[in-house]
Amino acid sequence: MSTESFVPVIESLLDTDLYKFTMWQAMLHRHPEARAEYRFINRERPEHPLAELAPEIERQLDHLCTLRFLPEELDYLRGLRYIKSDFVDFLSLFHFQRHFIQVSTQDGTLQIVARGPQVHVMAFEIFVLAIVNEIYFRRHQTPDVLAEGRRRLRDKIALLRAFDREPARRFPLLISDFGLRRRFSRAWQAEVVSTLRQAAPRHLTGTSNVALARALDLVPVGTMAHEYLQSYQAFGKVRLRDFQRAALEDWVQEYRGDLGIALTDVVGMDAFLADFDLYFAKLFDGLRHDSGDPFVWGERAIAHYRTLRIDPAGKRFVFSDGLDLPRALELYRHFADRVQPAFGIGTNLTNDLGPRPLNIVMKLFECNGMPTAKLPDSPGKVHCTDETFLAYLRQVFGRAG
Repeated sequence: MSTESFVPVIESLLDTDLYKFTMWQAMLHRHPEARAEYRFINRERPEHPLAELAPEIERQLDHLCTLRFLPEELDYLRGLRYIKSDFVDFLSLFHFQRHFIQVSTQDGTLQIVARGPQVHVMAFEIFVLAIVNEIYFRRHQTPDVLAEGRRRLRDKIALLRAFDREPARRFPLLISDFGLRRRFSRAWQAEVVSTLRQAAPRHLTGTSNVALARALDLVPVGTMAHEYLQSYQAFGKVRLRDFQRAALEDWVQEYRGDLGIALTDVVGMDAFLADFDLYFAKLFDGLRHDSGDPFVWGERAIAHYRTLRIDPAGKRFVFSDGLDLPRALELYRHFADRVQPAFGIGTNLTNDLGPRPLNIVMKLFECNGMPTAKLPDSPGKVHCTDETFLAYLRQVFGRAG
């Protein structure tokens, strides 16, 4: 393929999720010496082999490693009150280093591994997923597919307008775009978000995509992901049993009241609630659901707050696990008179055009030479290749196999 035919997927280092920056800053300040390994995972067999994409992925990563944060992008980040000036100074010097990420194929499967200092490799994740998705779906970028995508988007808008005719509840319906990681394309995500911003401004409150938030004057949304808490499983000064408390405490100290949504499912809701005592329940603004039955999760969270004598109506519950709009409306109707619900909708917003979306992730597997694990309440989301460590983690937190 000639150089002239190359079309970059990523053109700005802001074209990533906000929680990458918030976790990045925390790691730079708290654990700058950490080393990590992230691996690409394809959870389902796709229609077309991903291994065929390897040469183009290599070229896209070469291009990614030439990018720098622009002065105006750094100014935007500096304007977010929770982003600190020394972190922006670090970003002004930062660029991805190509030797920290390798692409290969084995037995027809695509393998991508990023390995090195965590503050130099942790940001690869979202860019890798966006690159794989957009290259894969380029074959589907036809007028018919785009027309179907626009028809489905109009249906979503019609559903929101019908919802607006329902009786008002205590708290409003708030939706954010969480669709960068599995988007059909950069252009399509921009079209979807800008269309919803114009058609449903009462409901679309933000996007996880920092570049889009800047371009469309939306709120950038996000706090922490699993990798942040998982990293603390490998920090030697922390007992494994206490890793969640240590991670939450460092977050509190880093952000001092900002970004107060805690992720609950790294080792399951039972283990999280055991650690989420009155101290954390008062300091954090709310919780994020990402595995297990969301109705059961929400009721358990409400009961926990009430046990601590905290009014759950003062807390934000963010639902983000494989949502579509009808499911979000179900959850809203169930919870909106008791808590402040919010919904992060991803694939169903940015890759709902007819072709089957990919189910791909890039996860932290090692930190400081030690295994890490994600052990949530949805068995299909368990990530760990070290069965001995996984068994130990289950034992420590009382999780059945």
